[in-house]
This record gives sequence, C-alpha cells and structure tokens, in this order.
Amino acid sequence: MQFQKDDSVDVKPIKIAPKTIFDLEDNLLLFYTGRVRSASSMLLDQHTRSLNNELEIKENLDQVKSIGLQISRALEKNDPRLFGSLMDEHWSLKRKRSTGMTNSDFDEWYELARANGALGGKIVGAGGGGFLMFYAQDSVSLRNAMSKIGLEELRFKFDFEGTKVVLS
Repeated sequence: MQFQKDDSVDVKPIKIAPKTIFDLEDNLLLFYTGRVRSASSMLLDQHTRSLNNELEIKENLDQVKSIGLQISRALEKNDPRLFGSLMDEHWSLKRKRSTGMTNSDFDEWYELARANGALGGKIVGAGGGGFLMFYAQDSVSLRNAMSKIGLEELRFKFDFEGTKVVLS
C-alpha cells in the first residue's frame, strides 16, 4: 500500500509464486500466548512522539518502511527465508518505539523461538498481543519448544477469496 499526502491509498498486490505461498504456509507458525495487553497507551505514545516530530521515532518508522519494501521484494523473488530474517529486524525496531511494546514473557518466548529454529517473528493480535508468529527454518524444533512451555499452535492457511458470511 502506498499512502498519499491527500489521504488516499494506492493498493498494489505483490506477486507471490505459489511455491512461496506454500513455503509460508508450512513455515509461518502462530502460537497463542494466553496473554493480551492494551495497545492504546503504546499507540498514543508513538502518535504523540510522531506529532512532536521526534527524530528518533521518525527514523525508526522510516526504517520499518524500508523493511516492508524489502519484505515485498523478498517475497516476489521467492526468498521467504529473507522474509523471516527481516521479520527479526522489524521486531527489533518495533521494540525500540515504546517501552510497552513487549514484556519479559514475550521477550523470553521470542528468544526461545530464535534458539529453536525461528528466523524472526512478532507479536500479533488486535489489542497488542495474544499471539506470537514466527517464520521457522526448523518448524519441528520450534513447535516442540513452544509446546514444552505450553504455547498452543494455531494452524492456518492463506485465503484469497475474501470475507465470507457463514450462517450456522
């Protein structure tokens, strides 16, 4: 997505080969942490710092944008392992934007994952948490490590059909 100064947004889907999509489905692992944290104070802090034109936050966000563009190119060039490594760089930058971005549990789990086959990852979920997502170069080792500490994996696949209403 490209955000324009007039508040419009240009959407250009990236072209990802089926082989890369299958790799991502096999190696992107999502674990439920059972923990949630409020994102509102963290987002307010980032917003305030951005409005105050703090150089540090602007440079951080510029670096995140650059990583996003690199991720897009990596996926288009069928290099999901580079995507995983870039996820780690992104997480490192994101943690620097706000002290409330993570906590000791998330940090411990992240380091355990990195020691057991994850190239990179991030906290995901509305409200600022609930799940850890990793790109694994060794999914078996990562699954075993997360299972041992009680984090349940939530398996998923990509869906390209959009939102559906399911009535039961």
